[in-house]
Amino acid sequence: MQIRPILATLRKHRLTAILLTLQVAFTCAIVCNVAFMIANRVQRVTIPTGIAENRLSTLSVTGIGKDENPWGRHQADLAALRGIPGVESAVAVNYSLPLNQNVWMSGVCPSQAALDRAMHAMSMEKGGCMQSSVYDGSPGLLNTLGLELVAGRNFHEDEYVRGQKNVAVAIISKALAQHLYPGENALGKVMYFGDHVVRVVGIVRTLLSPTLLGKGTDYDSTIWPLLPDNTNVTYVMRSAPKDRQQVLAAAKTTLLKLDASRIINPRH
Repeated sequence: MQIRPILATLRKHRLTAILLTLQVAFTCAIVCNVAFMIANRVQRVTIPTGIAENRLSTLSVTGIGKDENPWGRHQADLAALRGIPGVESAVAVNYSLPLNQNVWMSGVCPSQAALDRAMHAMSMEKGGCMQSSVYDGSPGLLNTLGLELVAGRNFHEDEYVRGQKNVAVAIISKALAQHLYPGENALGKVMYFGDHVVRVVGIVRTLLSPTLLGKGTDYDSTIWPLLPDNTNVTYVMRSAPKDRQQVLAAAKTTLLKLDASRIINPRH
């Protein structure tokens, strides 16, 4: 191709040249935008959650009718699930798991003074306070999910509560610890969830929120020793990656044998 004749033609037809330039610029803008969207999606797909995703299977169970002792039912279910070949551990959670879109958020403040400032500003994100994702579950949650405890301890048996009772202790993510207490050791600190006071007894390295909210807060998470105490519950089972499908199928069959009058939604 000879460039000089092409340039000479474009000089004679300036409108064509302008339209061609705009078309090339518009195409480049579209390509750059698509590339950015793809890169953003890939980044979100590969974002660390802090849990052993390839070893976990979940069953969401919805009870039908009123149950006078839901936690007793959950205990019986867990005992049966732990007896399934291939199941290393099993726990029950009320609501949230990383990336499951079931969001439980709560405002948390590092001190009474910070809480007072937030109340005065009518915003829990003022004066050093944060919004934290809240998780709960039965004993064994950390080990089942594969969370890494980097400071402090796990919950004691007598620290678990049921129903509407307030918890006294919590385990938080390293990110939340750094945001609430920059430059300080968060272990043993007292957090304020409104008028509800909770002491930090443990810190896990990574725990992603149920949904990505951005603003650098996706890893601000809190775990409470709160037992599931209603007819709707999610069971989480840990197994070898190769056993997940058979564990999930066996778990559904096992739970329906215990009580056929409920709805089971398998997720894995």
